[in-house]
Amino acid sequence: MKTGIIYHPKYLEHEQSPTHPERRERLAYTLDQLSEEGIFDLENIVLIEPEMAEVDDVLMVHEERYVRFLERESKTGGMIDFDTSIPVGVFEIALLAAGGAIRAADAVIDGEVRNAFAMIRPPGHHAKPYTGAGFCYFNNVAVMVKHLQKKGIERIAILDWDAHHGDGTQEIFYEDDSVLFISTHQIPLYPGTGYPDEAGKGRGEGYTINIPVPPGTSDEEYLYIFDSVIEPVLREFEPDFIAISAGQDNHFTDPITGLALTARGYGMLMSKARALADELCRGRIVAVLEGGYSVEQALPYTNLAIICGLAGIDLSNIREPENYLGELRWRKRSYAMQKVRDNVMDVKKIHSKYWECFRIFNY
Repeated sequence: MKTGIIYHPKYLEHEQSPTHPERRERLAYTLDQLSEEGIFDLENIVLIEPEMAEVDDVLMVHEERYVRFLERESKTGGMIDFDTSIPVGVFEIALLAAGGAIRAADAVIDGEVRNAFAMIRPPGHHAKPYTGAGFCYFNNVAVMVKHLQKKGIERIAILDWDAHHGDGTQEIFYEDDSVLFISTHQIPLYPGTGYPDEAGKGRGEGYTINIPVPPGTSDEEYLYIFDSVIEPVLREFEPDFIAISAGQDNHFTDPITGLALTARGYGMLMSKARALADELCRGRIVAVLEGGYSVEQALPYTNLAIICGLAGIDLSNIREPENYLGELRWRKRSYAMQKVRDNVMDVKKIHSKYWECFRIFNY
């Protein structure tokens, strides 16, 4: 069965400024690397071109007042916040990004591919129902999830491993017990949310799980979090579909974060998530690109690793060039594992009243 890569050349047209962290080179360098590695020539990889989402698709997530504001300002240029301007034409490209996520989900649900990577931009997980923020305009993953729910997919798990907390996605599903939202993210860091006691509300209480990590957190700690929190909860939740908000800004060269994940670490995380999807929900898993701002040193290799993890391709040769590795040595922190263990214990205590797999910690 094939792995789909969803991409459209228009994703390279969006740009707030040539020096903005979320600029076109984020995908341009990746495309060069994937071509150089021969990824598009593999029999089990298929490149899929998406279409724009309908306005009604984004209105399942976003308030009409905000959507119309973005549409209007996109004609002349405008501003949401200091980090998120509205370039001319961004409305259509943001619809195309949301459409890329929808196309990825449909390709998986309809059996066209086994799983997929929506290699889209602009990203989405900071976008809330009433506004964009943090380089995001429409919440692509949330639009995809609402689309899946409309098609009858009942239980959906979202794993957000972007270095920045997915505050928009959390807010959208905070009171929804049909969507399990699990986020690992650096604290302190923008947007300043995502503490373990943010656990959901009303019907959704217990269905938001936040696992903060300190600067210097690396592969070992992320794999520990996956094995000790993410996997047991996913098994208990028994999702019909898994969505990954695949932020690549945990990489040790990222210029606006402080984490220490490697490209191979990303591949291992995706391999674990794909194996769980194969076991729990007939392989139904889609990764959607979020952040990641090391355009030359990280994204070509982390995106390659994500694709290899989804496609079951050997990860042993996934690595960054040797001349980048010096940065990894000073970015990693020896105290990170103990801090992560402490945070995981807090998460398990808080969620022991919601999840049987953590009942032992209810004391």
